[in-house]
Amino acid sequence: MTALSDTLGRLRADNRPALVGYLPAGFPDVETSIRATTAMVEAGADVVEVGLPYSDPVMDGPVIQAAADAALSAGVRVTDVFEVVRQTAATGVPTVVMTYWNPVERHGVARFAATLAEAGGCGLITPDLVPDEAEEWSNAAKDNGLDQIFLVAPSSTDERLAMTAAASSGFVYATSVMGVTGSRAATSTRAPELVRRLRGVTDLPVGVGLGVSNGDQAAEVGGFADAVIVGSALVRCLLDAHGDHDAGIDALRDLTADLRAGVERAR
Repeated sequence: MTALSDTLGRLRADNRPALVGYLPAGFPDVETSIRATTAMVEAGADVVEVGLPYSDPVMDGPVIQAAADAALSAGVRVTDVFEVVRQTAATGVPTVVMTYWNPVERHGVARFAATLAEAGGCGLITPDLVPDEAEEWSNAAKDNGLDQIFLVAPSSTDERLAMTAAASSGFVYATSVMGVTGSRAATSTRAPELVRRLRGVTDLPVGVGLGVSNGDQAAEVGGFADAVIVGSALVRCLLDAHGDHDAGIDALRDLTADLRAGVERAR
């Protein structure tokens, strides 16, 4: 039982969806990204996703790509990501890393898992790693008590949903649209059906991500999901501040509070 599964189980018992907030480590710099994750926790995030900036983020839209490019240009390294995890986890909120697989493989799978656990991280979300190719990661995760969070999409077959859910722990990440990350004017109409299908094959909590940008949308998604995952809208708060870090964090805090109010009225 990790801090992540404990938190999601407690919130499920309270009939409230969790608010999961994503921010990339090192954007706009390491110190400010730690201030930002802390502000997000103080404003009501139940779980934090720390993004590992990567040069080929095939699943990410323009907002997260811009933030990742800026972080990489500023020289952020994997060791910086672990420091952001360490400082965020110290707030007491479950903290996971969202990363493409190549940086983990280059760092060393066993070494990455051990360092993540030592920093207080709960697990890893791997958007481009499928369970049938994840034996090395699964072994390392189990050895270090980390959750393995895999993704499913509306196009996933029932067989694929069952296999992915069986390999997952913590929660299953359901992408609500076929496409890249980014805020949208309306939430996906396919997400409720995907969650319903997952409910037929697993008792794990289901988190829905891609597209949520305000409290009303968080309330809508929280009506059928166990966790509402928000990324681009939060990152945009910092991106749109154009270097005014205090203003960006204030905007981030306000949006997180609105999202938290949304999940609280979801049911």
